[in-house]
Amino acid sequence: MHTVRHPLLSPAPGTQRELVSLHYGPDAQSSGGQKAYIQASLHADELPGMLVAHHLRRLLDELDAAGQISGEIILVPMANPIGLSQFVMHGHQGRFELTTGENFNRHYPDQIANVAQAVESELGLDAAANVAVLRRALKSAVLSSPVETELQSQRRTLLGLSCDADIVLDLHCDAQALMHLYTETPCWPDCEPLARFLRSRVALLAQDSGDNPFDEACSQVWWKWDRHFNAQGLRFPIPQACLSVTVELRGAVDVTHELAAADAQHIVDFLRWRGLIAGDKPALPDPVGDARPLAGSMPIKAPVAGVLTFLKEVGAEVQAGEVLAQVIDPVTAEVTELKSPVEGLFFARDFVRFASAGMRIAKVAGREALRTGKLLGA
Repeated sequence: MHTVRHPLLSPAPGTQRELVSLHYGPDAQSSGGQKAYIQASLHADELPGMLVAHHLRRLLDELDAAGQISGEIILVPMANPIGLSQFVMHGHQGRFELTTGENFNRHYPDQIANVAQAVESELGLDAAANVAVLRRALKSAVLSSPVETELQSQRRTLLGLSCDADIVLDLHCDAQALMHLYTETPCWPDCEPLARFLRSRVALLAQDSGDNPFDEACSQVWWKWDRHFNAQGLRFPIPQACLSVTVELRGAVDVTHELAAADAQHIVDFLRWRGLIAGDKPALPDPVGDARPLAGSMPIKAPVAGVLTFLKEVGAEVQAGEVLAQVIDPVTAEVTELKSPVEGLFFARDFVRFASAGMRIAKVAGREALRTGKLLGA
């Protein structure tokens, strides 16, 4: 293993932050093997991923010492030094950059059209060769893109490390939640085994959910290139060459060695199953969940402010119209019931217990796509 330090653009004299990446196995571009990229806590106040990365690092160190890592594996154990340092009155603010108000997991730059134009003359009927050409051009475009702010330099560094990978795992968590995944619909065939290994209860699928989050910036280039060239009548075979997944490691306080060690082992098992780690291929676990449309994941909002108390625990299968929570006005004693709009899996809820008017307090994953437009929250 070797460590690489990536300095970010300095935001002010006398200050300098850096990203640190840990590199295992042979370089994929030179060896022709697979590449996996794993990062933790892009939302810097979501800490389960950092503990999983700690355990994953130990496992990878042991495998590296035993000569068992056959593919390239990059681990970024802390993906957001900007957000990690943001505290306001002892409260951690790791989801949005305080300077711009931008979500750290949105607005990754799009190089799709630039790369397509640059490499069109090099593409042909060999799918593997097309993938190699496009990966090389994409990485070059990402790394050469201009940046003006520290946040932009962080985004460029993360994409530069990940954009040419076969597998991208972005480790997040919700407030209080089951293990669940987000990925693009074209990725689901390759994601389904990962869902089994991670014991995911639900995978939420969309094709371009809006605002270009990190995982989709890595995966959507492939189906968009395929669509771009087909629209021009150019039949270049372009497979979905990147499985990119946001892994929601349950809830924000699920930061235990027991859970993290198991999750790290499950990731290693998946990487071994995919062939990046030598040894006997593990058996594929039975599924414990399924895939549903992200457009069917329905947010439950509080129409009024008050004390929030839940009547259902995450993991419950609920019916449309079933009461999930109550908001109680402490002055008038009025009780407002919050009901599920659909039949589905009650998979996530907030840990805040005073709701403001309009606040999203929970999510139920239904089976039918009912929402349109941008599908992700703030």
